[in-house]
Amino acid sequence: MITHEICLPSARVNDLRLSSCVLLLVTSVLTACATKGPYRIDLMPAPDVYDDGAVDPFVDGNPIEDLPYGGVLFATDREPADEEHGEDYYQNKRGHVLRLGAARVELGPNGLSWEEARKISLAKNRTDEYPLRVRGVTEFGVLESTVPWSFVEPSEVPPELLDGDEEFARAINDKLASSERKHVYIYVHGYKVVFENPVLVATELWHFLGYDGVFISYAWPATPKRLAYVADLETASYSAHNLRKLIEYIATNTVAEKIHIVGYSAGTRVVVNAIAQLALQRSQMDREAILNQLRVGNVILIGSDFDRNRFAAYIDDGFLKVPERVSIYLSGVDKALGMSRWLFSRERLGQTWEQDRLRPAVARFLSQHDEIQLIDVTDAEDAAAGNGHAYFRQSPWASSDILMTLMYDLSPAERGLQRSDEFGIWTFPSDYIDRLRMAVSRVHPKLQFD
Repeated sequence: MITHEICLPSARVNDLRLSSCVLLLVTSVLTACATKGPYRIDLMPAPDVYDDGAVDPFVDGNPIEDLPYGGVLFATDREPADEEHGEDYYQNKRGHVLRLGAARVELGPNGLSWEEARKISLAKNRTDEYPLRVRGVTEFGVLESTVPWSFVEPSEVPPELLDGDEEFARAINDKLASSERKHVYIYVHGYKVVFENPVLVATELWHFLGYDGVFISYAWPATPKRLAYVADLETASYSAHNLRKLIEYIATNTVAEKIHIVGYSAGTRVVVNAIAQLALQRSQMDREAILNQLRVGNVILIGSDFDRNRFAAYIDDGFLKVPERVSIYLSGVDKALGMSRWLFSRERLGQTWEQDRLRPAVARFLSQHDEIQLIDVTDAEDAAAGNGHAYFRQSPWASSDILMTLMYDLSPAERGLQRSDEFGIWTFPSDYIDRLRMAVSRVHPKLQFD
């Protein structure tokens, strides 16, 4: 509730008072991007594709025991924590250079066995909550290419810090050596969260991929304060520079065959701007050469709080030359994006079009470019849960679709989605999960279905 005391009281600043009230209202609605607390989230519902047990992402044995670095990798341009600020690992302010490391994550109560964790995570109707917590981090050092050497004296940077990128690449390559899919996945979080949140969400997603490949949490310096929304959006654009550097480093220094990027909410600003920078840098190269150089596979934008017209301008500048495929998830029941649209008076990229009608030129463009897909989750199971903004974790259909895209690189048609011939937007049919399971059985012949 917004009270009079929250707003600025002076009659001489009515406009500013209104702006402050509006901003507070918007940030209150956008709390789906935040954690329940600084050190835990509860395990997301199991994706419906796993419900009957026919599709199981886990191999025999405990895959966590085989992780060469004992957890999930992270990259962050947050300032390291200190006693004054009280954070355990990294502060909620800009640290400028990109720091690389690994985090150890614990699921559920102490002593939970792997088999218990496996059964719990795949159960559709859980009666209890199962928290994930970060139990420690190991920092390798910094990505040397992100050090602003024009403004830093070499003597100010300890040499041992510059060895971090080599250790990071070695950790990636060691895990890829034992993985079926030689793929790297990067998760970029939304606004108003602490460092631990993206680490835990990345761990969830990796868990439901069976810990195959390498998952990296990209923790840009969001601020866990209600009135930090506008500041966080500016920081998201700022952090795109370091994400671009990370993508280039992984492509150059690891054996990853593909690099997939999942952006959520305000974090899609980090992703979109990073891809746009990569495209502009390579404007004289053709698409095939860029794909061979950078190996960017799927770019998935979820609940994107990005200006739709600005994204169109990026496409005109060559954005689609960088990734193999861009999947943009849309929702007509996302209240957070509705408030963001009201605040900025601009359509958001993650919203459905008014009356589901695209301009003929947009529909024609989509029909001619399979490298970009618009996917409407409005009718997906539980897509409207909460304020409708966190459907990628709360909707077992949406999470199934995203994970099977990452795991098997299936197109929307192959996954069982339906496309409107008139509007060119993909939707979820009522028998979507049955379609998806059959699609997975075709690419994973060991699976048996009744």
